[in-house]
Amino acid sequence: MPVSPRRADTRRNHERILAVAAETVSRSGDVSFNAVAKEAGVGVGTVYRHFPTPEALILAVYEREVRHLIEIVPDLLDHHSPEQALRVWIVDHLAHYMMTKRGLANALRTTRSELPTQAYSRMLAALDILRKANAEAGTIRPDLTTETLMRGLGGLFFLSPDGNWKAETEGVVDLVWHGMGMRIEL
Repeated sequence: MPVSPRRADTRRNHERILAVAAETVSRSGDVSFNAVAKEAGVGVGTVYRHFPTPEALILAVYEREVRHLIEIVPDLLDHHSPEQALRVWIVDHLAHYMMTKRGLANALRTTRSELPTQAYSRMLAALDILRKANAEAGTIRPDLTTETLMRGLGGLFFLSPDGNWKAETEGVVDLVWHGMGMRIEL
């Protein structure tokens, strides 16, 4: 059944608003409906129709970011080696999420709301798929836990979108990668 042009336009506007809001929040930690509308190329009324409150917009951005982190994993494994899939997931997707999350957390403090708690377990499940693929491929230690790997990547939370975050992320990945490859006895 074909989608009506109006419905398709509504979905495009919805996605464009979320994409712009994600970038805005990651840069400033603030959501201005007027600024989002202007940058998305829609009227402010359109933003309010989709997201009646700043909290609704922030939560929708957060859910979009988490959903993307999870949904991209099978595609990455289909098109890359396990090692490269994990690296791409961290550098191109997780780092962006971490910068956005910091901005979202700051924005939510002003609305006195909290980010959904199930997101972390969903992210761990996605990372676990990548960890298992690498362990099976022999590129990382098989005894490494997903939680330990995620803790090692926690420094990504402190990336700044205004800095050279991509190079900094690659440095973190290299550091963590070396730790995943050998067992250090203490």
